[in-house]
Amino acid sequence: MEAAGRALCARDPFNPLIATSTQAAGILVISHCFHLFLKQFGQPGPVAQILAGIVLGPSLLSRITKVNQFFIQSSTEDYYKVLQFIFRTIFMFLLGLEMDIPYMRRNLRKASIIASGGLIIGVLFGIVAFISLIILLRIKASFDYASSIIIVLANSASPVVFRLAAELKFLTSDTGRLAVCASLISEMSCVLLGSIVHSASWEYFGKGILLLLLTIALVVINKYLAFWCNQRTRNQKYVTHAEFLVFLSLLVTAALVIEKYGYLSTASSFLFGLMFPREGKTTRSLLHKLSYATYNFILPVYFGCIGFQFDVSYIGGFNSFIMVIMMIFMSIASKIIGTLFACHYLKIPTDEGIVLGFLLDLKGNAEFHIMRNLPKDTLNPMDQENVQNLVVSVVVMNTVIAGVVVAHILRKKEEYFSHSHTSLELGEHESELRMLACVYGSRHISSKIGLISAFSESLKTPVTAYLMHLVELPKKRTKKNLMYHQLQDGDQYSDEEDYGGNDVVEINDAVDAYTIETKVLIRQRKVVSYFERMYEDVCDSIEDLRVSIIFLTFHKHQRLDGKMESGKVGMRITNQKILRHAPCSVGIFVDRGQTGFQQPSSQSVQNIAALFFGGSDDREALACCKMISNHPYIHLTLIHFQHSPSSEQTGYNNGTPHRDDELLMDMSSHDIEAEIDRAVVQDFYNRYVTPGQVGYVEKYVENGTQTAEALRDIHDTFSLLIVGKGGRGHSPMTTGMSDWEECPELGTVGDLLASSELNTNSSVLVIQQYRHSRNDLN
Repeated sequence: MEAAGRALCARDPFNPLIATSTQAAGILVISHCFHLFLKQFGQPGPVAQILAGIVLGPSLLSRITKVNQFFIQSSTEDYYKVLQFIFRTIFMFLLGLEMDIPYMRRNLRKASIIASGGLIIGVLFGIVAFISLIILLRIKASFDYASSIIIVLANSASPVVFRLAAELKFLTSDTGRLAVCASLISEMSCVLLGSIVHSASWEYFGKGILLLLLTIALVVINKYLAFWCNQRTRNQKYVTHAEFLVFLSLLVTAALVIEKYGYLSTASSFLFGLMFPREGKTTRSLLHKLSYATYNFILPVYFGCIGFQFDVSYIGGFNSFIMVIMMIFMSIASKIIGTLFACHYLKIPTDEGIVLGFLLDLKGNAEFHIMRNLPKDTLNPMDQENVQNLVVSVVVMNTVIAGVVVAHILRKKEEYFSHSHTSLELGEHESELRMLACVYGSRHISSKIGLISAFSESLKTPVTAYLMHLVELPKKRTKKNLMYHQLQDGDQYSDEEDYGGNDVVEINDAVDAYTIETKVLIRQRKVVSYFERMYEDVCDSIEDLRVSIIFLTFHKHQRLDGKMESGKVGMRITNQKILRHAPCSVGIFVDRGQTGFQQPSSQSVQNIAALFFGGSDDREALACCKMISNHPYIHLTLIHFQHSPSSEQTGYNNGTPHRDDELLMDMSSHDIEAEIDRAVVQDFYNRYVTPGQVGYVEKYVENGTQTAEALRDIHDTFSLLIVGKGGRGHSPMTTGMSDWEECPELGTVGDLLASSELNTNSSVLVIQQYRHSRNDLN
């Protein structure tokens, strides 16, 4: 034993663990320097990290003898393999945990066709590449070798695709999500094909069946363990460290068993995350604890290790250089051609098809695993080394080229691929409605969940709902100076998670209860910032999440005596800044507590009224009403306020809206706006009122005084009043109402409805439509 240890020390002058740790640290430092330079040119982090690995590897720094002896030792390769295995396992689990399952279900056919296009052309080009290898490198033909080359060309690395899309800020777009889904299908298909090809015996096939049963068993175990942990830690934000390690140990152990029997654990790790329960503290803890480490340490080192294996001296020979260039060209061409054919069939624009093709051309670590697991008798040692160097060269250069090209295309076509700022009035949202609800504390959560429920359970089209907790960062903050081992179980090393207090637990519990009851997933976010700068974080999140409408919380809350009491001034300032700068439509919700709007249910049917005076904001409010009109427990009524030139016409008038068919040759902007209003109301009446789905009343008023009286008459009839902020210009119906205006951000009508003077029990939702001109001016 001692002799073996001395022999190992003689063979490895440095401790392999120290060498591996130093390599990881070096990759992080060098990649950060590269990223600071390359981000000015719009290049993503993975490109910088792969370049950092190339610089640290045998292509540059490791050509120095001392550096080479330190990093490249006989036993360090095993450490690198273990490190890459653990990193790949954790990330694939996290990718499954973060996967948008509803989107994947809706677009499974589309993603499968796109992936199949690249796979089919990739297989054909792979056959050509294999024949070329035999001719140029004079390597003997082998079925295992041929299938591996084909899989390398046809494969897409989902971790690289996911991270590149996230870095380039289009992961939440249809193109980004479609690319991730297609890359997953492509990668899982290649893993399955490789397993079938390498199943040379019934014994190997039988082991595969047993490992599949092991995967299913662990999915079931995770489900029950997650439920048990959720019940056990009801009054905590997260599960304990010990419980977290149990889940992580089960994941890594299962993946290790799968790899031990010659199978790639990528598919199983992804399946563990995909099938993990979405609600509860367990999932929230796994996402919180794994996300930071994965995106800031694991993935940079993972990409850096890919570049570290590249040796530029290999492509010094003429035949090797020609073969590398040929395989890179074939890899790119196969994905572009196959994807464009699929996109043409699916009627997807060519620009999106090209971006999808380059994204699906990204390679990763799975290709190395496939080549390393070839049977020993497939090639002689010299040929096997040449082939592995070839695959490494193709993977690294191909990924760098594809990453740079995608970044260039997105920068050049930024307007096309960026978040489209479309109002709800103009956009039908046939594919998806993305909404963001913001709360400042736990008292606001029930009303926001009610709003999310009203939209998500009404629309036939899918709704993606986000809930953002806005937490004020104190001016004077005291940081914890505790070491990690001094923290209590469940505490965080960063004290930022302490902000929000018990509100965080109550908000999480409310969201979990709603998700369990309705199976509607609410994705949670948290912003901790000074009130002066909080709107910037919110607006950035709107861009990143590609939200269509955001719902804010009014800065006043109702007391027990029914009066409205102001909260923190910073809340109002934040709301006002978001109204000015938000790149989407904005709604401000005035909560009246138990007497106001609640979550619609069979026990709590909600009567909602839309107040229409005219103007762009009222049309946007009406568009919101269309989206909730189909809810089984919502009774919607449109109250159309119209100007009466004489005092003889007052009161309610049930009937069809008045329509003037006279063609005006010379129309002012006010007349055009009035015509648009009439057309919108007429369309709404025909589609929703005539079938009896929505109630309709007309109210004729002469001035602001009569309007205020009409509002007082209806204040207790409805649980929620929806109205536009303004945008109706100078209207005689609101003349004089602004004299007592207290909160201009709500508009003239909204301010009256939210005031204590009206003495109403109804909640109020004030909508402001997104307009390019307003956002550009600010």
